Amino acid sequence: MAQSTSISVFDGRKEERLNSGIADQISARTYNAVMCATLLWGFLVNAAMVAYCATPIVNALAGVKSWVILVGYLVLAIGGIVLSVKSTNPWISFLGFNLLVLPMGVVLCLIVPWMPVTIVTKALLLTGIVTATMILLGLIYPQAFLGMGRTLFIALLVGIVAELVATFLLGYRGAAFDWLFVILFSGYIGYDIAKSQMYPKTIDNAVDCALDIYLDIINLFIRLLSLLNREN
Repeated sequence: MAQSTSISVFDGRKEERLNSGIADQISARTYNAVMCATLLWGFLVNAAMVAYCATPIVNALAGVKSWVILVGYLVLAIGGIVLSVKSTNPWISFLGFNLLVLPMGVVLCLIVPWMPVTIVTKALLLTGIVTATMILLGLIYPQAFLGMGRTLFIALLVGIVAELVATFLLGYRGAAFDWLFVILFSGYIGYDIAKSQMYPKTIDNAVDCALDIYLDIINLFIRLLSLLNREN
């Protein structure tokens, strides 16, 4: 479910960001600090939801049909992405970011609390290690990652369609797609980090780029959880 919103992130955003807010630029340090703070906010909201709201959320959704949950998730998540993309006001973009964070938190509430603590801890550590590594590589070798953009997008799109077909038509429940998406979202972290440094250093662009990276990291975490749970 989670990776389905990622496709919307790439459509036509580069040109808009490159030409947005030229007069409102801030220092590179402040720009990256805003991006990191926005990411941290999203993760803290998700952690609080899992810690304090998981049981109420599960109880509230117990009698709701799965397709209704999916539609609600997509409406909020895609609406948040569109709001963030189309706005040049950083506060509206931040609102869009939160509209994505909340349904993603619901997804995590349906998964994380019901897994062994050891698996969740390992998934968090691995996500942190992979994220730090890809951020570093994305900053050191930006051109290499920027050249991967089209390949990553096509592979992600094909992977999502293939997984849906394999799961719902063929009944496949193996780990191959989890491994595929772990690789793809790891690559996307480096790509989106490199891409974020291309844009004018504005607060709005920092929030928008944080949204991209947030999606990469959350999807990576969910896929690592799935792989570790299979091994367990």
